[in-house]
Amino acid sequence: MEPGELPGAALARELYEELGIEVVVPAGPPLQQIHTDSFDMQIWLIESWTGAPVNAALDEHDAIAWFQEHELGELRLAHDSYLAMFTEALAVR
Repeated sequence: MEPGELPGAALARELYEELGIEVVVPAGPPLQQIHTDSFDMQIWLIESWTGAPVNAALDEHDAIAWFQEHELGELRLAHDSYLAMFTEALAVR
């Protein structure tokens, strides 16, 4: 997040910078928050956007793709704990 930036605004900015899509800044809290010794993460549910998602941050991401929940275990994720976090977050939906 940028200094003084609210989490929802940071999410909207990052989605634009990294995926090239525009979203309405979320008014409510994140769907889930995860705090560990090495990082803090907020998981948000975005159901609509403007634009077509592309990998606009080639230096940060190998690729982007759509996948179904049952395919989570096949993904190569940046951190070993992400699979459990994403599975749990999707179950809350």
